[in-house]
Amino acid sequence: MKRLLTAIAAIAVVAGSALPSFAGMLDDIRSRGTIRIGVSLGGEPIGFRDDQNNPVGYDVDVAKRLAEKIGVPVEFTDVSGDARISMLVSGQIDVAIANTSATLERAKVVNFSIPYNRAGLRIIVQKDADIKDLKDLAGKKIVVGRGTTGETFLKTAVPDAELVYVDQFAPDGVLQLQQKRVDAAIEDSSLLDYLATKNPTLVTLAGLYSNDPIGMAVAKGDPEFVRWLDMFVSDYIQSGAYEANYKKWWGAEANPPALNPQW
Repeated sequence: MKRLLTAIAAIAVVAGSALPSFAGMLDDIRSRGTIRIGVSLGGEPIGFRDDQNNPVGYDVDVAKRLAEKIGVPVEFTDVSGDARISMLVSGQIDVAIANTSATLERAKVVNFSIPYNRAGLRIIVQKDADIKDLKDLAGKKIVVGRGTTGETFLKTAVPDAELVYVDQFAPDGVLQLQQKRVDAAIEDSSLLDYLATKNPTLVTLAGLYSNDPIGMAVAKGDPEFVRWLDMFVSDYIQSGAYEANYKKWWGAEANPPALNPQW
């Protein structure tokens, strides 16, 4: 009998060591007492800094709402381009709410929530540059964010264009446009539509070159946390907070892109 009990105890120890840990990202965040969120502060109105150097913008408001729903304060980190993904994978941030297009390629490395926003690639040009469509960009200098979907698109669509890389579209890319050091730029329509209203020497080309879902990105390995984020976004949309936040930053007459609240 003693041998039987010893054997059962040994099996239980082995089986217990093989069981997965049920402590997930939400538990980790609550235990730590703060959530580390990466936001891209590279352009109005998605994310930028106010006169007191505080992070503000559409994504920042979403991040603050997320932290409030979890019940912890938020710790912001400014991220852009490839850093959004690498910082998630390395565990330096918990969530990226950083205007990140949910692409198949990125989904090989990180997980995405359902979209909390949508945007498309748009091109903005100097009014006097005589650029009417894509073919006119051949041989032109175009400022583009390194590691973005815009870079990938231009390399295929306009291989003869001269790409001028920046890590932060704002202020670096915006400054190059304002100083006329480049002929054009490619970025999300949400950024460029806003920029064109603030700069009379710039104009956007008609049409979008993609229709990108913008999702919250997290490291792989915790599907329960992704599901919770999906529920958060669903509530964000259905509660009316999405429409209110969009119109706060793009104007009362803006038409927020249609989003599906299903998860």
